[in-house]
Amino acid sequence: MYLFICSLDFLSSAFRLLGGKAAGKAFSDNVLLQNPVAGLMIGVLATVLVQSSSTSTSIVVTMVASGLLDVRPAIPIIMGANIGTSVTNTIVSMAQASERNEFRRAFGGATVHDMFNWLTVLVFLPIEVATGYLFHLSNYIVKSFNLETKDMKQEFLKVLTKPFTKLVIQIDKKVISKIATGDEEAYEKSLIKEWCEKKHYMVTKNVTQMMNVTVLENGVNITREMNVTQETEVEVTENIKKCSFLFQDSGLNDTAVGVILLVVALIMLCVCLVTIVKILNSMLRGRVARIVKKTINAEFPGKLSFLAGYLAILVGAGLTILVQSSSIFTSTMTPLVGIGVISIERMYPLTLGSNIGTTTTGLLAAFANSGAKLENGLQIAICHLFFNLSGIAVFYPIPFLRFPIGMAKWLGNTTADYRWFAVMYLVLMFFVFPAFVFGLSAAGWQYLAAVGGPLALLVVVIVVINVLQHKHPNVLPAKLKNWEWLPLWMHSLQPLDSVITKMLAVFCCCKKDNTEQQVLYFPVEVDVSKFLQKGDSKETVL
Repeated sequence: MYLFICSLDFLSSAFRLLGGKAAGKAFSDNVLLQNPVAGLMIGVLATVLVQSSSTSTSIVVTMVASGLLDVRPAIPIIMGANIGTSVTNTIVSMAQASERNEFRRAFGGATVHDMFNWLTVLVFLPIEVATGYLFHLSNYIVKSFNLETKDMKQEFLKVLTKPFTKLVIQIDKKVISKIATGDEEAYEKSLIKEWCEKKHYMVTKNVTQMMNVTVLENGVNITREMNVTQETEVEVTENIKKCSFLFQDSGLNDTAVGVILLVVALIMLCVCLVTIVKILNSMLRGRVARIVKKTINAEFPGKLSFLAGYLAILVGAGLTILVQSSSIFTSTMTPLVGIGVISIERMYPLTLGSNIGTTTTGLLAAFANSGAKLENGLQIAICHLFFNLSGIAVFYPIPFLRFPIGMAKWLGNTTADYRWFAVMYLVLMFFVFPAFVFGLSAAGWQYLAAVGGPLALLVVVIVVINVLQHKHPNVLPAKLKNWEWLPLWMHSLQPLDSVITKMLAVFCCCKKDNTEQQVLYFPVEVDVSKFLQKGDSKETVL
């Protein structure tokens, strides 16, 4: 488990090396960030690139606190970060692809997080744009308190993992933040940390700069631009001690180190996951498995049964605060869903709690500032918290509205039938779709409305018809009671599956075994007399 958590840390470092500068550059485009849809997609893509919502959220909080970005345009970016962070546990679920039913459950347990985040954005982004309720609510809360700055940087689980991970790689996160705040020089610097010990002190220097100076000439005040030298206190940073780790002074650039680290992290992640699953499968058998499943998925008795889910939300929030990462928490839970220890119905509230717990990172980043900076940074962090609480208030209390569970189960069933669907889902939902929408947004709202509007309407119509086909088919015309009248490729993945299977057969020199699984029955002698009740015969029991 320790190595599994370390592998997630390495994965995050690898993505930062490969895409950290691009993410920081995206944050620095203030004009584009004024578009809420573009801001949302930047939040998704940036978080996927750095593999950490904590990092992207902290960058946004820093930008807001420093006045480089207003609170309102920063809110959609925070929403996007919520979506981007769920890519990690979706990747983790693929380690269980070898066993069909485990993969079905694991992928469903991972994507329940995705579905909740997407649905919450679809509901509350338009409301926020129209009313600014998160902005006004958070502003009222911040103004109600007299705030003082405190050093609230706390680390819990990382205290245990850092001694190992820092021997391999150390990332200078300040470079990404500087790029996001418009520092052009930072873009040329390496993300691989060079100096671990620095000394900061103030010195007095003579600084010469052009200033408007008013002078008296011939009895007349004349203002001119002149070079003026003044004594100014300047902060000086002195490098004292270089860092010592595996990739320090390796001669490789950020991209090369990132690729090596990514390969190592993925191998390490898969090995750890396979080992964890095998150990859990060997431990959780028979009566032990039944007891564990019953305990974790238990409900309170009687009319208090609904409280079990809310307790799971609190547990998810508490554990996420402890490990300071929703990705680590949900990725650790995903294998347990795969082997059947945790049900998707229980995973759902644990995920919601994780969404609440991850907002503490932004709050801690905000408290690193003071004065007006503290207020602005804290306001966007509070927006993040209430955004998640708003989603929970809509999609959890009423069982009928727990759509993410049904959607995740459908994705799990589809993935069990077509293993390649998981990769396609990952690429489309976290890369292609956000990049496509971002491109339309950057081109202008006219293009977004002209292309996105009809597509969104088509998707809504298809979803409504599908729901009616399953729930109330009688209200539909005979033609729309099923999709059989459409070409097969428009209502089934089977044609695409055939194409992909043939392609894999060419590249992998192997063919898919389409034969059905055979079930063999063996006769066994059993003494059934102890199962007999009065009036039963042996044939009845058998």
